Amino acid sequence: MEQRKKIAAVLTTYFPASHGDVIITKFLKGFPTDDGLIPPQVDIVSMYMDQIHENDIGLGLAKEHGVKVYPSIRKALTLGGRELAVDGVILIGEHGDYPYNEKDQQLYPRRFFLEQICAVLATSKRSVPVFCDKHLSYNWADAYWMYKRAKSLNVPFMAGSSLPLGWRNPWLEYPLDTPIKEAISVAHGGLESYGFHALELLQCMVERRNGGETGIQRVQCLEGDEVWKAGDEGRWSRELAKAALIHIQDKKGEMETQCKSPAAFLLDYADGLKASVLMLNGYMQGWGYAGRVNGQVQGMSVILTGAPYAHFSYLGLNIQKLFLSGVPPYPVERTLLVTGALDAIMESRYRSHIPIETPYLNIKYSSYNEMPMRPLEPKPKIVSQI
Repeated sequence: MEQRKKIAAVLTTYFPASHGDVIITKFLKGFPTDDGLIPPQVDIVSMYMDQIHENDIGLGLAKEHGVKVYPSIRKALTLGGRELAVDGVILIGEHGDYPYNEKDQQLYPRRFFLEQICAVLATSKRSVPVFCDKHLSYNWADAYWMYKRAKSLNVPFMAGSSLPLGWRNPWLEYPLDTPIKEAISVAHGGLESYGFHALELLQCMVERRNGGETGIQRVQCLEGDEVWKAGDEGRWSRELAKAALIHIQDKKGEMETQCKSPAAFLLDYADGLKASVLMLNGYMQGWGYAGRVNGQVQGMSVILTGAPYAHFSYLGLNIQKLFLSGVPPYPVERTLLVTGALDAIMESRYRSHIPIETPYLNIKYSSYNEMPMRPLEPKPKIVSQI
């Protein structure tokens, strides 16, 4: 019998409903899905936590499941020895007591974690798959370094959000080479923390347009009344916004009266695609997308679940597939591009909402051919707690 893959978990912190919990706990206990509880096919064998939260559950779960907690990333990857002794790494640099900079970006140590992971791989002369939760870094320079360092070591590298793997109502998935001319996503939450998810939702759709991804030339962040003015001027489409919002249940009134602090991200792609994100706190809670193809507008909502956060089950199953196959189910370039766009958007906001030219985001890639593992129902079924 083939030995099960050994996986190291490298985390900032681990408390109830943290990303450590909603991802790693499923690798320990199983993945609740529409098809029932799916047992893991790989084993978490080691763990490193940068901070022990006051409501920590990581130490207890590690003890319960026979996972050794190590005092360093190097020891977690070598299992206390001299060379790499695991078959994959999950890097979760989310939550914890980390400062914000003047641009309102939280300084999670994702590059620092990956730098240490890659050092062990390089000195051991063996590479294994690595998953990085959410965007690669809060700044473009570190994100690009992470991407290039992983590539130089031939690391099968995967990253990103759970949003592309949520329930879609109604179901909308573009075939490759769809002639998308304009697109929008709508969302709520913090401009950086949830703005990333909104951008990744947008990008997972538009990357399937004809010719594949070509990169982003320019971005701009707008806030307040300038958002509505830009809509009136056609800089973002009210028709698309309506199509993206119509299937979202949790909203009230009209967005221009209920949303007191709106924000918009405007993105100009290298091939002429115009795309935008609306952050509509106070008016709605949820996620939506709409695009224009051959003059026709199609929209959908994307549904996520509360506890046990089953959308993270589908993310976890795709991470597991990475470990088992050595091939990322979708390209890391998606998250690299979104990371760079988000950093430039936060720079635009910091610099009084000016447009930011992004010639360095000339990132070209092709979307997946085989659909990632995700639910096909319009809404979640009842799933058991784990």
